Formats: sequence, C-alpha cells, structure tokens
Amino acid sequence: MLSTRLEFTPEFDFSALAAAPAVFAVRGEGGSEPYVSKTTNLRRRLLRLLGPAEERSRRLNLRDRARSIEYTLTGSEFESGFLLYRLLRSLFPQNYAQRLRIRPAPLIRLHLQNAYPRASITTRLGRSGGGSLYYGPFASRAAAEKFANDSLDFFKMRRCVEDLHPDPAFPGCVYSEMKMCLAPCFRGCTDNEYHEEVARVTAYLDSAGRSLARDLERERELASASLEFEKAAALHARREKLQPVLAQLPEIVRRIDQLSALLLQRSAEPGAVALFRVERAILSGPVPFSVQPTAEHAARSQSMELRIAETLAQWPSPAPASLLETSEHLALLKRWFYRGSRTGEIFFTDARGELPLRRVARGIGRVWRGERAGEPAASSAVEAPKLPEAQERGDLPPVS
Repeated sequence: MLSTRLEFTPEFDFSALAAAPAVFAVRGEGGSEPYVSKTTNLRRRLLRLLGPAEERSRRLNLRDRARSIEYTLTGSEFESGFLLYRLLRSLFPQNYAQRLRIRPAPLIRLHLQNAYPRASITTRLGRSGGGSLYYGPFASRAAAEKFANDSLDFFKMRRCVEDLHPDPAFPGCVYSEMKMCLAPCFRGCTDNEYHEEVARVTAYLDSAGRSLARDLERERELASASLEFEKAAALHARREKLQPVLAQLPEIVRRIDQLSALLLQRSAEPGAVALFRVERAILSGPVPFSVQPTAEHAARSQSMELRIAETLAQWPSPAPASLLETSEHLALLKRWFYRGSRTGEIFFTDARGELPLRRVARGIGRVWRGERAGEPAASSAVEAPKLPEAQERGDLPPVS
C-alpha cells in the first residue's frame, strides 16, 4: 500500500528523504508490530525516531529495532488521513478505529419500515433495502436534532417512538392537542392521510427543503390570486419561518445513498491536484490530475472540462463496501468538511447525478495555487502560479 521501501542501517542517509508530508511505517524484525503514522515532514520525523538517541531523553527512539522504512508522500492532510486509515485498517483490523479515534457521523433516520413511519437521530447505518432512509452527515448530534425538530414543526408526522396500535380510546399527546400531529395513535387520520404526510417529509429531506418552499410559494400565489389575502399573509409568514431552518443545513447533508461528490486536494506530484471521488458516501482515490494538459490532450484541443470528464469516465469502480466501512468513510468525510480551517474543495452532484464541471475547473485552479474558495487572489507581493484565463474558465487548453 505504501509506495517506497528502504532498508534501514545505522549509516542511513536521512538527507535522501523528502522534507514533505507523508504516511510511513517503520518495521522491525520478523513479525514485530510496525510503527505507523503520518507526518508533515518525513525527514524530520524519521530523524527524531531513528536518529542517534539523546542521553537521558524520554523521547521514543526506534533506531535499534528498525530494519526497514516504507512511506508514501502525500499532498494534503486529507490524503494523509485517508491513506493512514486504509493502512491501519489492513494492519490492525481489531483496533484501527480506536487508533484513529473515528466517531460515526450523526444522521437523521427515517423509519419507513414502520407501519407509522417516524424520524430519529442515529450514528448507525442500516443495511441497504432495510426500509429506512438516512440523511447526513451533520456536524454533531445536537445539530441533527435541532434541524430535525425545527423541520418537523412544518409537518404533522408523529414524534413519539413507540410502535403504535391505534385505539380511539387512547388520549393522545401534547402534539395532537396542538394540532401538530395527525394522531394515528387514536385514529385521528386514515392510514393513507398519514402516509401522504410521510411522503411530504421524505420529499422535503430529499430536496434539502426545496419541495416545501416551492409548495408554500405556490399556495401563497394561489391565495393571493383568489384575493384570500389573510391566507396569503399566513403562508408568507410560514415561508419566512422556513428560511432560517433551511439555513442550518450544510451543503454536505444529503441522502446517504445519493451522496456523490468530487473532492479536490493538493497533490504530492508537481503540477497536479489530487482528485477523490465520493460515490454513495464511499471514498476512492487519490487520482492525480495534471493542471497542464499532456501533448495528446493539447493536440486534441481539449478543454479542462473535457479532461476532467474523461478522467471521471475512466475512474475505476469502487469495491463493494460493508456498512461499517461506509460509516467510517462518512466519518472521515465529515471530519474534514466541518473543520474550521479545512483545505481543498468539494463539489456535489446535482439531482441528475452530474458534477458542475465548469466550477470544478475553477476549483482545480484555486487548489493548485493554494487559494481557498471565496478568497481573493494572492497579492503581487508573493506571486502565485496562475492558470491562463481561458483554461481557468475551462474553455480552452492552455497556451504552451
């Protein structure tokens, strides 16, 4: 899994190692457990681990035990973390999650397999086809609970967690008293009416709230056209109340089986960026993408957008993943996305499953130059490499 292997001896020349980010493993005799880690400076880290030991120092030193070094240079913190996860998963299948401190991402679960569906917050994915839908990842359980509760205020789906056995003698709960639930518990509605309401909730979550916003706007216009101004005003107020609820929803929160995106990171290869694919919440990559086209691409006058599409078309299909692996990939993606100082960019597919290739082309230029989305270009005091304008737009190949 690691690309470079070197034998270690006391005469090892540390200057031959790159002073660059990497994931590495130091191996000893026979079947001894390897030391595996990541670093932002491979040469400095290995010199500390394998250099001559200092007297009376308590710092870990493996010089007398090491027999070989394996490493792969990386271009970003995200790439290092993903490679370290894959390496530890293969070497320490029993406790790699504890070593990496992987915390499952909070999700909204829609229990459609229940006779009277409801929503809950969970960190565990169920099997595909099990009758439940999952939405996330959220930054925290509190954020997921707040969005779910605020959203359900616009619907009349039940909030209780019990399996219902409808009985007209049942007294109901506070939500039914406040007309915020259709109250299937005491047959306050028919089964068809309840499932129609569940379908509205599902459409709301699938569309990130846009379905409800459209419905409210359409009803408001109809009420206004019918001169029902009080009703139109109430619908307008309801639409305004929805706006801050939808503002809570980060772009990454999607239905998990439809979570697809392209993630851009700096690459260890010069003149390239690293592409990571997200398909149904499964990560794959990195695949290096050269910012400057090859001679073959230049001869065919391919734009950057066409080269991106060609790279994605040739992307190998990800291997089938278990529920545990899907949950772990989702946790790694959530950890990166919600970092306050994350590097790189991510672009999500639209409702048709298509990526915004023009925006991706611009994002590649920013990642290559070390800029962040929304930041102004680098000042002239420190000149940053720049893509030709037409290439950054994705319209034309660069001038050679």
